[in-house]
Amino acid sequence: MSRRIALVCALLLGLWPAAAVAQNSGLERLTRPDQITSWKAVGRIDVGGSHSCTGTLIAADLVLTAAHCLFGAGNVPVQVSRITFRAGYADGTAVAEAGVARAVVHQAYRPSVTGLQDAEQIRHDVALLELSSPLSTALVPPFAVDSPGTGDAVSVVSYARGRAEALSWQRVCTVLGRQSGLIAVDCDVWFGSSGAPVFDRSRGRARIVSIISGGQKDGSTTVALGMELPSLLADLKAQLRAGRGVLQDPGQVVAPGARRIGAASTERAGGARFVRPPPSASAP
Repeated sequence: MSRRIALVCALLLGLWPAAAVAQNSGLERLTRPDQITSWKAVGRIDVGGSHSCTGTLIAADLVLTAAHCLFGAGNVPVQVSRITFRAGYADGTAVAEAGVARAVVHQAYRPSVTGLQDAEQIRHDVALLELSSPLSTALVPPFAVDSPGTGDAVSVVSYARGRAEALSWQRVCTVLGRQSGLIAVDCDVWFGSSGAPVFDRSRGRARIVSIISGGQKDGSTTVALGMELPSLLADLKAQLRAGRGVLQDPGQVVAPGARRIGAASTERAGGARFVRPPPSASAP
C-alpha cells in the first residue's frame, strides 16, 4: 500500500486525535430570515424525483456542486431541464430559485460504476450549473472560491437526509488532513450533502475552499472528503466557454462563448457519495 493510500485510508478509518473532534460544534438549523441571511447563496439542488444535492451560487448564473450529482441510474447524465436550484431553501420556501440551462462536469471526472469514489474521482468531483436566468446578486450574494487557509477550523452548510427541508450549519468542524489536492474533514454531513461548501472563515467573509464529495460514517462521526478548487473551477469555466462536454437537453441551443461565464491515479479512497435519494429509493 502506498504512503498516499495509507494516509487516506487512515483518515477514513477515523485515526485522528480525539481532541480535534471535541472542538467541533453541533448543527444549527437555519430557518428564520436572520439565520439564513449569511448563507442564502447555499441552496438545495433538486433533480426531478431522482435525488437532491447541495450547491452554492458563485456568480449570478453559476452554481458549484459535485459532479456525481449530475448522473442518475447507470451513470446516465440527468436531463438539465429537470434540475432546479433553490437558494436558501427552508421549509418549502426559497430566497430565490431558477432552472438550469447548461451544466458541465470536470473533464477529468469519471462516474463511479460501484457507487464508491476513488481518490482520482474525488479530486475531480466538481461541476458547474449555468442557470437559465441569473439570480439577483443583491438578493443572493455569491460566495468566492479560494485556496485552503492554513488553519484547521472550517464550517459546512448543507442539506442532508433527515434534514433536507432546511439548511444546517456546522459553525466549526475540523480539517483532518490534506494530500495531493484532497481535503479530509470530520464535518457532520450525510446523503444530500454532496456538493456542500466547506468554508474558511478566517479571512473576513466566508470563502469556499472545498466541496463535499463523499465519505464514511463511523458511529456518530463522519470522515468526508473534498478537493482543492481554484484550478478545477478555472477548468470548468473554460469548458463552458468552449462548449466542451456541456450537458444540455436536446433542442436547447446555447452558442459557445455567447454568454459571459460567471456573470458578476487509481488509488482507493473509498466512501459512499452523499447524494440524497428520494424517500422511496434506497441510499447508494
